[in-house]
Amino acid sequence: MSDQLYHECGIAFLQLRKPLEYYLNKYGSSVYGVEKLYLLMEKQHNRGQDGAGFACIKLGLQPGEVYFHRERENSSTPIIDVFNKVFLSLKELKKQGSPRFYDVQYLKKFNPYVGELYLGHVRYGTYGKNDIEMVHPQMRFNNWKTRSLFVAGNFNLTNTQQLLEKLISLGQHPIRKGDTFVLMELIGYYLDEENDLLYRKYKAEGLSRIEISRRIADELNLLSVLQKASKGWDGGFVMGGLVGHGDGFVMRDPHGIRPCFYYVDDEIIVAASERPVIQTTFNLKANQIKELEPGFALITKYTGDYRIERVFDSVPRRSCSFESIYFSRGTDVDIYEDRKRLGKYLAPAILKTIDYDLPNTVFSYIPNTATVAFLGLYEALLDFCKQSTIDEILALENITRENLEKIFNIRPRIAQIAVKDLKLRTFITNDEDREDLVTHIYDVTYGVVKEGIDNLVVVDDSIVRGTTLRNSIIKMLDRLGPKHIIIASSAPQIRYPDCYGIDMAKLKDLVAFQAAIALLKETKQTHIIDEVYKLCVEQQFKEDHQIENYVKKIYAPFSDEEISRKIAELVTPKGTKAKVTIIFQSLDNLHRALTRNHGDWYFSGDYPTPGGNRVVNTAFIHYVKNIDDRPY
Repeated sequence: MSDQLYHECGIAFLQLRKPLEYYLNKYGSSVYGVEKLYLLMEKQHNRGQDGAGFACIKLGLQPGEVYFHRERENSSTPIIDVFNKVFLSLKELKKQGSPRFYDVQYLKKFNPYVGELYLGHVRYGTYGKNDIEMVHPQMRFNNWKTRSLFVAGNFNLTNTQQLLEKLISLGQHPIRKGDTFVLMELIGYYLDEENDLLYRKYKAEGLSRIEISRRIADELNLLSVLQKASKGWDGGFVMGGLVGHGDGFVMRDPHGIRPCFYYVDDEIIVAASERPVIQTTFNLKANQIKELEPGFALITKYTGDYRIERVFDSVPRRSCSFESIYFSRGTDVDIYEDRKRLGKYLAPAILKTIDYDLPNTVFSYIPNTATVAFLGLYEALLDFCKQSTIDEILALENITRENLEKIFNIRPRIAQIAVKDLKLRTFITNDEDREDLVTHIYDVTYGVVKEGIDNLVVVDDSIVRGTTLRNSIIKMLDRLGPKHIIIASSAPQIRYPDCYGIDMAKLKDLVAFQAAIALLKETKQTHIIDEVYKLCVEQQFKEDHQIENYVKKIYAPFSDEEISRKIAELVTPKGTKAKVTIIFQSLDNLHRALTRNHGDWYFSGDYPTPGGNRVVNTAFIHYVKNIDDRPY
């Protein structure tokens, strides 16, 4: 998308089900797990830009030997830097020609990164500073292995304060308030409780403490732990965890807001935030990889056994549609087709806007992530041309070569209008000068557009804030001299904040909201702003089930087309010569286009959890009171 958005993070869970010697003999690698984890994380680089880390668990080591390790980085290249540390010591062994490089038991004992279980994480933080302590996995250490815990997740919760209060009511004294730490401590509390339950049971039977420890490892019920710990969580999440003795889990929220996929064979158990990540890393077919269903957990034992268990009661699926529109890699078979359909369904509105004048219209896209939607649009335009050709031929009274050549020459004119200059840096500190520099972030293709004659249609993934359109893209396109610039968004108007893991939490930043407020002022309906504010303030006295999204009333007086026209005005810079039109996907077409990701709360305002309604109303209070904080 032209306005950059960031997804919070991605996870990678990997358990080796065979002895390490097996992978050395079959694949020739003494560090098979580490190599595969690197691929799982690097292939999710799109999901994390400011931090990366992983935890490793080693099975079967003796007391006094370190059975776990964690590595984290918050640099500008976190994945590379994490794995440079990992492979540095291994490279030295290999360079020296040491036979220990192929001695997996030696590596397991003395190299911190070689083990049987891994939990990896790539992060973009929507909350908190880019501090190393915020980078996952988070750790809760105990001398009892069955109480030690690593967690990493892709999530945002709307009710962290209430969960913090729950921890306090359980007698704890949390030292941090972030949702990551609260969730880890909740899981840790019930993990301790499960340990205590089993300890008392076997102590009563007269078992020794060493034997009790073994029994706890065998019988620890992670499903019970997760069901108790996650009661009352409001948000979107995929959580992964490792317990010190070697059990593990990956758990998905009941609405399926955040994505998760897994694969199991007799060698590995693997889970990740995207299907192509697993597919590429292990050279699999798409149909071999399963989606972890909403509300379920993949639970593994240190023995290599696993099960899929329901953690939450069944609720309607509301998977985040931005996974299809933008976040997930377009190499996923379903995501690819979703994006093509999103582009295809834009065609009727675009053709109407250009008055079906294909000979005098150039079609393109910005940015590169809009390429697949553009391909869908192009295919729809070809279908339109084919049907038009047939109709015109059938209407001919006299068929001549000249007539046929004229008809067959009507086809979409496509071009790569803009290419992002990755080397350009906006280092100038003066705001006015920086704005001028920003207009040159893209290199443009000259000579394609006929000045004063052509329409120029550009497909974008979505339009969030509109700042890049206003400050850069429209200025750049206008320099090419088109008579009409049409920006076609493959997503509907983004009207409401997200609170489940996308960094668009403030209403004032959304250009659709700015347009609605401007229209209320122009039409002298500002009393609606006051009414909505009053309702939002009153929500603090209501139960969750009584709260609705009152901000919908801000948009109610206006049609989608009226808001689109106002958005076009807001993003058109002064001095623009071309006419500018913004076309948005309709909600109906969004739902038609997408295979499984139908969550649309940022477009429709229909939040899947009660916390969503609280957040959007709080965001409106913040707008009115000019508070610049995140509303949850």
